[in-house]
Amino acid sequence: MPKKGFIPNKLKPWIEARKKFHLTHAQVQMARELGMNPNKFGSLANHKQEQWKLPLPEYIENLYQKRFNKQQPDDIRSVEVRDAEKRKRKLQSKDNN
Repeated sequence: MPKKGFIPNKLKPWIEARKKFHLTHAQVQMARELGMNPNKFGSLANHKQEQWKLPLPEYIENLYQKRFNKQQPDDIRSVEVRDAEKRKRKLQSKDNN
């Protein structure tokens, strides 16, 4: 049984990217739904050096709007909350079996 504050290694890059690039929970969720790689955000976020680029948060929102034709995801939750709920459901399904 993992500890209460446990974060899987698969989700740590998303949490670090959220802090480093000042993204909201909604923008992180949008990027995950778009299939973006958080390790590549550094090359996308250099709008100060390359003036023609959009800032990363605006870029993610713009891509999401183009792909899904909506401004934000329907159910916005942080990565940590989603993982905790997933582990809780998995534990409950094990208990039922």
